[in-house]
Amino acid sequence: MSYTALARKWRPRSFAEMTGQEHVLQALGNALDSGRLHHAFLFAGTRGVGKTTVARILAKCLNCERGVSRNPCGECASCREIDSGRSVDLIEVDAASRTKVDDTRELLDNVQYAPTRSRFKIYLIDEVHMLSTHSFNALLKTLEEPPPHVKFLLATTDPQKLPVTVLSRCLQFNLKRLSVGLIAARLKQILEAEQIPFEVPALQLLARAGDGSLRDALSLLDQLLAFGNGQADEAAARAMLGTVDRDQVTRIAALLAAGDSAALFAYVESLEQWSPDHGQILEQLTALLERVALRQALPDYAGDELHPPELLADLAGKLGAEDVQLFYQIGILGRRDLPLAPDPQSGFRMTLLRMLAFRPGAASNPTSTPTPTPRRTAADTGAAPVAAPATDKPTAAGADRGANWSELVASLDLQGAARQLAAHCVLLERQGNLFRLALDPRSSVVRTPAQEEKLAQALSRHFGTDLRVQIEVRQEVAESPAREKQRLDEQRQSEARSAFAADAGVQAIQRRFSATIHSESVRPSKE
Repeated sequence: MSYTALARKWRPRSFAEMTGQEHVLQALGNALDSGRLHHAFLFAGTRGVGKTTVARILAKCLNCERGVSRNPCGECASCREIDSGRSVDLIEVDAASRTKVDDTRELLDNVQYAPTRSRFKIYLIDEVHMLSTHSFNALLKTLEEPPPHVKFLLATTDPQKLPVTVLSRCLQFNLKRLSVGLIAARLKQILEAEQIPFEVPALQLLARAGDGSLRDALSLLDQLLAFGNGQADEAAARAMLGTVDRDQVTRIAALLAAGDSAALFAYVESLEQWSPDHGQILEQLTALLERVALRQALPDYAGDELHPPELLADLAGKLGAEDVQLFYQIGILGRRDLPLAPDPQSGFRMTLLRMLAFRPGAASNPTSTPTPTPRRTAADTGAAPVAAPATDKPTAAGADRGANWSELVASLDLQGAARQLAAHCVLLERQGNLFRLALDPRSSVVRTPAQEEKLAQALSRHFGTDLRVQIEVRQEVAESPAREKQRLDEQRQSEARSAFAADAGVQAIQRRFSATIHSESVRPSKE
């Protein structure tokens, strides 16, 4: 008994049976109903999204014996012949195997002749971008002045390779990659019609693995039914796809939430017996964290088949919002950097260690009782910059409580020339919403209206209120942050040179080898 692949058996035969692509179907339907039919259509999109299927349905719409419309009858001789691939007036060509100009000329030799029995003679050219330059030139001549009884339906996965002269003579339709939800729903519909037992999480896994292609997902479903002895259950799908069990990822997330590094790494070590894909674990972990963040922001969020609401509610209660955001970003960066690690296992472990080490409010030792730690910057973790919390407002003398202008400048969200301007200023006073600053004449080159505005905006963001800046060019009445940094750098440099020259080992080398110290090469150590 012969078996027909699900992708072929369940190929849509009308626009109503199509999955997704509503923007294309609506445009084609309106054109068919109004009779405004172009002579050439180009369908572009990635593999398995329905390009050739749409083209064949359009051919049925054009040649249906009951008239041109968006709903072909599917029963007349023309519709049945197109469905079975026997229509003499639908000429299907695979351009990948017929790239030569002679092939194209032979194909187009009969263009001028009327269709044998249908309304139109239709040329369906798949992977049209594979044609040679000479073949395109031969095709272009026909596209420019086609006979009224001819329609061209072109399909391609790479429209960028088509000459603009061809593109300009076609109506172009870009078919989108299908979402996981659409693919999973179609798989469910097919399995229910086939009366095949299945588990919904298995369909979600297949839909994700299809990567936007319904045909790929159906091929994987065929493979799963063979692998699972006629059933589509989650365990078989994970085993076939090589994916990690979701309970394992959930366990990792729970141990991260608890901050129990000993238990976490004991569990991670136990997974190595299965030779897991560490990149895939991080992918599924970050997918789980994204759902947890949604649950925290939207209490009514119900999750999906792979992430049930009770799981999300539990993790959302155990993890702080800051933890979730930081873990997610570290996981994304860790997955990206896995190829750079000595090996995937060590890169995966280091990513988990980073999550524990940089957890907001966690101690430096993840196994100890959590104690407050200084706020880390984006540069420490690779995370996106986060605005510093607002400090107390400065007094009339110009200082914050426990902080000076230098510290305030260091905490502002400023870059480039605007930061240089702030660093070379001295705070004279604050009068309500006005900051009065002094700028040394030697540094006035960094002052422009644009940089002043950026400084005012940064101060406004920092204090949470609208502030203005007034800068006076005058001799400094106090030490600016830039001058302070220069003085401290020179002081550290001098101390480093003195310490180096006084070192007993250095002095011994000088005596033994008559060595000379190049003081300009001495640099203070980085603390």
